[in-house]
Amino acid sequence: MKHKFLLIYTWFIRLIFVCFPDQPLIMRLRGHFYSLGMKSCGSNFQVSSSVILRNLENLDFGSHVYLAPNVVINAISSVVLNDEVMVGFNSVLVSGNHSCIGGSFRFGDSITSPIIIGSGSWIGANCTIVAGARLPNSSLIAANSCFTGQFTESGIYGGVPSKFLKQI
Repeated sequence: MKHKFLLIYTWFIRLIFVCFPDQPLIMRLRGHFYSLGMKSCGSNFQVSSSVILRNLENLDFGSHVYLAPNVVINAISSVVLNDEVMVGFNSVLVSGNHSCIGGSFRFGDSITSPIIIGSGSWIGANCTIVAGARLPNSSLIAANSCFTGQFTESGIYGGVPSKFLKQI
């Protein structure tokens, strides 16, 4: 029941704030209302108007997190964005994958695994972050990348699938 209530609640927040501009004060207010349904959320959470957040109860965000326009987060499992994380335009974070049964992905069970983004990291525009991804602190995912791995070294990652490119 809580899950269904939170789905309606997120729709309501989007409806109320859709006509307000993406100014820092408005984005913080929008973030505050979203944070009420989240597992935990630090201060100064800023959310652009066209962001879609699903499964608020599985979101765990630190302080000074920014979500740019058209970001989609589907938190089937836990999604953790630590302090000072920025997520760029049109990025998608999904903590679940489909499984194949009888040659079809349509009715396969979901395979879930948490996504963890380290403090001070930046996810570039048009990135896809899939289930089980773990990005170290102070790292960057280059634009148009698909991040699938669990890495331990801070640096720049890019490509499809993402791989370590260089240290910052």
